[in-house]
Formats: sequence, C-alpha cells, structure tokens
Amino acid sequence: MELSYIIKNDDIGKSINEILLEQFSFSNRLLYKLIKYKKIFLNGTICDTRKFANCNDKITVNLDFEEDNSNIKPAFIKLNIIYEDEWMLAINKPAGYPIHPSLLHYTDSISNAVKFYYDSIGLKKKIRPVNRLDLNTSGIVIFAKSEYIQECFIKQMSKDIFQKTYLCLVEGKLSKKSGTIDLPIGRKDGSIIERCIRPDGKRAITNYKVLTEYSTCSLLECTIKTGRTHQIRVHLSAIGHPIIGDTLYGKASTLISRQALHSYEIKCIHPITKKPLLLKAPIP
Repeated sequence: MELSYIIKNDDIGKSINEILLEQFSFSNRLLYKLIKYKKIFLNGTICDTRKFANCNDKITVNLDFEEDNSNIKPAFIKLNIIYEDEWMLAINKPAGYPIHPSLLHYTDSISNAVKFYYDSIGLKKKIRPVNRLDLNTSGIVIFAKSEYIQECFIKQMSKDIFQKTYLCLVEGKLSKKSGTIDLPIGRKDGSIIERCIRPDGKRAITNYKVLTEYSTCSLLECTIKTGRTHQIRVHLSAIGHPIIGDTLYGKASTLISRQALHSYEIKCIHPITKKPLLLKAPIP
C-alpha cells in the first residue's frame, strides 16, 4: 500500500506538506499520523515534510503499516466477496447480520467476519466499514483497508460522487411512478431506534422509480441523496407505501421474514486508480 508522486515544476516553492495535501487530500489528522510514524519518504529516505523538494524528486507515502484491530473478535462467517483489491473489500451482506458488534451481536457481526478474513490473509488493519446497512437489509457493504481510503470515500459521499442504489418491494401501487421524497427525519420521541418525519429533523432526500407492479405490491429502485438512519424505510412509509416485511414502519408479511430492502448497486471512483467503479450485489 504505497502512494507516490513525482515533483513537477509547478510544485517548486511548496513544502512537502503542501504538496501532499494538494495531491492526496489527506486530512490533517492522517498527515500528522503519517509524519509521527515516519511513513513519508523523499527519494527513498524518511524526510522532514516542512522542507522543499526539487523537480523530479519522488515522494512516497507508506500506508502498509500494522494497526491494532484486537477490539473486534474474529468469527468465521462466510463472506460473499464481490470485489477486492489491496485497498478495499466489498461484500454482499446477507440479512440478519449487523455491521458492527454490539451487546446482542458481540461475535456475529459482519465486522467480526471481516476481522477473521483479515487474520486469514495476514492483514493487520482496523475494520473500517465505509457504508452501513440495517441488520435486516441485505446488499453491498464496502470496507476500506486503510484510513486514507476511508477518508477518500467519505469525501466522495459529501460531493455526491459515491452513489448507492437500492431495490425494495413496497405495499400497493404508487400513483406517481417516479419522484422525489424530501422530508426531514429525526428520532422518534421516546425511542432509541425508531425514526420519524418531523419538522425539526435533518433534511433527507430519496429518489424513487417504479420498476415493476404486481397485484398487491411494487418493485422500486431508490437512490438517496442523504444518509439518514432508516431513510428509505421512513420515507416510503410516510407516503403510504411501507416496505413489505418492515415491522418497524409497516407490518409483518407472509412473503418475507424481514424488510424487502436490498443495497443493489454502488457507483464511485476508485480512490487510487481514479477510474469509475461499479459494484453490484445480486438479489438474494
């Protein structure tokens, strides 16, 4: 895991710190950490990043250092890996598994499974999920294999470059076959988990399109412009078409034992290659 950059004429007069911030958009926190652990090199030698470099000098940043990930216990849970390289891991998460360990799921979360997988390939890195899915939502979850990759994806999310597409089955037929739901979402009074539409909530935007209609339900494609907790579930319930099987915002179903919501597709830019990356997770 290395990043490298060759000094150009336009860089003359800038410190190595300035060049690194311009070329790689490091956060100040990460840059400080890389300096502290002496992971920045100029022409192969550890350097003082306050100094200047000459044209054609090579700056190298070593991100391939060990991190303590002992806070998460490894557990063997078979992972459905849909994409992997030295920088990131994308899996198709099954329903019934949380992303993070908790009191109720201390050793059976997806993070526990990723820790087991990292141990098996000798990767000593913290477990860093880039996006999150509810316990009973299936689909794509990306894990960054370094803090830098995580930061890159967070920046893409803030600029609407990291685009998530969901598929869901909802009750009934929608009068408008496509549209935008722009309703603020906040925590429901008296509940730790449940969210609701409320004027003092945070702005939430969901775009939807009907793909197929059945006798009692519809298949929708949804994209979200914001990432509020339970956003799609709350929004669709609010317009009178809750997701089938969603017992929190709708009702139980004989068709499926959990909410019929699946993170189907993610479009983003690979932080290292800078090429468009399209990930898809088949519907379970």
